Amino acid sequence: MSGSGGIDVRGVTHRIHGTTILQPIDLSLPSGKVTALIGPNGAGKSTLIRLIARIDPLQTGEVTVNGLDVRQTPSARLALEMAFMGQHSGLVSRLRVRELVAFGRWPHCHGRPGPKDRAAVEKALADFDLLPLADRFMDELSGGQAQRAHLAMTVVQETPWLLLDEPLNNLDLAHARALMAHLARLRDEGRSVLIVLHDLNFASGWADHVVAMKDGRILAEGAPAEVLTEPRLSELYDTPITVGSYQGRPLILHHL
Repeated sequence: MSGSGGIDVRGVTHRIHGTTILQPIDLSLPSGKVTALIGPNGAGKSTLIRLIARIDPLQTGEVTVNGLDVRQTPSARLALEMAFMGQHSGLVSRLRVRELVAFGRWPHCHGRPGPKDRAAVEKALADFDLLPLADRFMDELSGGQAQRAHLAMTVVQETPWLLLDEPLNNLDLAHARALMAHLARLRDEGRSVLIVLHDLNFASGWADHVVAMKDGRILAEGAPAEVLTEPRLSELYDTPITVGSYQGRPLILHHL
């Protein structure tokens, strides 16, 4: 892995077909942390993470990752700094799971995997409970199994930054918790994570830093205890939300 530092977003706006999706965004994301991006549907979370990852081109403003301007840095260089997993993969279904995961090593081996690359793939398969499925075709998997395969491909890229857009989609409770625990271990090893989450208790339990978005703006950011409060969450989601406490972390209770 290379690089150090955080992600800086300065003056970023975004419009689609004349509709403003992001108001001017200024944001600094700390390195060595798990940062959760939360907010209601349509808040601009996926748009923001896709702009940071350079999946969508910047219209205005500047984004730097570990000091590298994403607009100007060659893709091969950026692929050593950040790995992105979106909500829709669109990959060819007639790949086997091991082949898919191995694609994550491309920035390092450029299609000529060595012993280190093969070992990294096998470790990722084990970490995401995929070894029994390694020789299956992707279109033979359940939604949750396919999600884990794409997560393994992203993690095996071994970048300083992981950008994950709603990675808990399709995962059952055990695998969702296992993913968050795995991300926490990667953080403890010095990697940085930006993750879009809808489950506020996963954000509370595992994130170090929380960014709350609404209507294309940053409503609040800070430690979970600072952001996940009753007034802020009730304003964020336009519904009454009760917040308790469990093991020193906020516990979010939705009204029935």
